[in-house]
Amino acid sequence: MERRFSYTITARDTGQNLGEFLRKCGYSRHLLAGLKRTPDAICKNGAWARVDAPLAAGDRLDVLLPEEKPSEKILPVPLPFTVVYEDNDILVADKPAGMPVHPSPGNYGNTLANAVAAHALERGEACVFRCINRLDRDTTGLLVLAKHALSGAVLSDAMARRAIRRTYLAVVQGCPDPEDGCIDAPISRVPGSCLQRQVDFDHGERAVTHYRTLTAGAPYSLVELHLDTGRTHQIRVHMAHIGCPLPGDFLYNPDFSHIRRQALHAAALDLTHPVTGGPLHFEAPLPEDMKRLLARRS
Repeated sequence: MERRFSYTITARDTGQNLGEFLRKCGYSRHLLAGLKRTPDAICKNGAWARVDAPLAAGDRLDVLLPEEKPSEKILPVPLPFTVVYEDNDILVADKPAGMPVHPSPGNYGNTLANAVAAHALERGEACVFRCINRLDRDTTGLLVLAKHALSGAVLSDAMARRAIRRTYLAVVQGCPDPEDGCIDAPISRVPGSCLQRQVDFDHGERAVTHYRTLTAGAPYSLVELHLDTGRTHQIRVHMAHIGCPLPGDFLYNPDFSHIRRQALHAAALDLTHPVTGGPLHFEAPLPEDMKRLLARRS
């Protein structure tokens, strides 16, 4: 859908031009380049303006983000997922297990992108799929999606700055020792594998995981985790590295006796709203299969 934003220039904003001001508001260079080519997309005091136009206190800027065409390669498919929060700028989804986030070979109609496209169609909105964070196919939990180019630019920058805090819960075999700690162990791809990763102190990229044991028991414990880095399979690799792998992990601990997928859940998200600037906190309850796993403890 079309989005309009208005800004009033204050005395502290003078001395910069229109483009510099909008960059500070979160508009990426790519977004500004597109707006420059769109008639009347950027107006100063009611008139179409160039991005190098100087600003004075009291000037009014109006920015129009035009209606976008939906992603042509994403077929709307009404698949189950939970909308935790939605407004004109973002959507926060709770993704179920077994659902890839993006379409890929062999996964063209069973992804979160398909489900979100169907949800948008029901609301009469175009869907350009902009998923800001990522989860593996079998990891459940929270994802934030940007509904237009500005929120996408602001949230992508926040992700790059590690300003979006993600809290994970994992059920692991055994109990970490110590029960709380930090794993600082580099990760690399396993030679010859396109999927599997390993701790590799010679050639890996730095990976840092903070963990805290919430409930310890046998054979399973519940652990809370936070990441300083975002390496592929980081939590799964690091917990296996310290001797506490996730049950049901087909790559690092293929024990499917009690759960059919890795016992990992993105339980909470903390971020700043990309338009209003207000703080946001979201939580998603632990899935039933992970609850059943913990109930098996002696």
